[in-house]
Amino acid sequence: MNLKFSNHIYEEFMKNIKRHFKNSNSSIHKARNEIKIVCHKNEELVIKSFKIPHIINKIVYTFFKDSKAKKSYQNSLKVGQFAPKPVGYIEFRKFGLICETYFVSSLFKYEFTIREPLTNSSFKDKQNIFEQFAMFVYSLHQNNILHLDLSPGNVLIQKEQDRYIFKIVDINRMRFKTLSLDDRLKNFDKLWAKDEDMTTMIKSYAKISKQNESYCIDKAIYYSQKNKDFKNFKKRLKGIKVVD
Repeated sequence: MNLKFSNHIYEEFMKNIKRHFKNSNSSIHKARNEIKIVCHKNEELVIKSFKIPHIINKIVYTFFKDSKAKKSYQNSLKVGQFAPKPVGYIEFRKFGLICETYFVSSLFKYEFTIREPLTNSSFKDKQNIFEQFAMFVYSLHQNNILHLDLSPGNVLIQKEQDRYIFKIVDINRMRFKTLSLDDRLKNFDKLWAKDEDMTTMIKSYAKISKQNESYCIDKAIYYSQKNKDFKNFKKRLKGIKVVD
């Protein structure tokens, strides 16, 4: 067993993570990985249980690469205020190889994700949301933070009076480096945004970053469409209905 936690008050909780996870009925996501909410000493925590890797990846994560749980914890510490507060991670081994892994963070009580205004044309205050989101992404980039899966479900939003608070999740895949303008514009490509919505975001981004608006819009839409075309191509190969 390998574990790390941000504060010793979580030590016993982390050591009994399997029991806490099993006893929780508050599952908020269940697919490849599962996410549950638990209450610990009057604090709501989020436990992410990662899918047990196949044998090749067990070897890779044991000897060559950090597990997704460990990366999530380390990246949360690096991004600070931009993500929910990290609590800890824990790895269990079986026959000497990494098996079950968990990452724990504080619960961020969001009201919606960026997906809702992106998919609902009548969503209230969507232009303001997109403009403030662009400013949030600019802050990430100015701090040399590149979220490699900045997709609709990974941006949590909470409204506070006339402003919005954003947090990024699913952060085991990140890069920390000085970003070129093209790096920055390409970072919007996984949002699957309509061109008009992308234009709203990028106008705001170009203004705050003091870049040429037309160039930024054209480039961001180019990267967005390129991502859509690639994903739709793979879907068509599998016989899955596509949404352009």
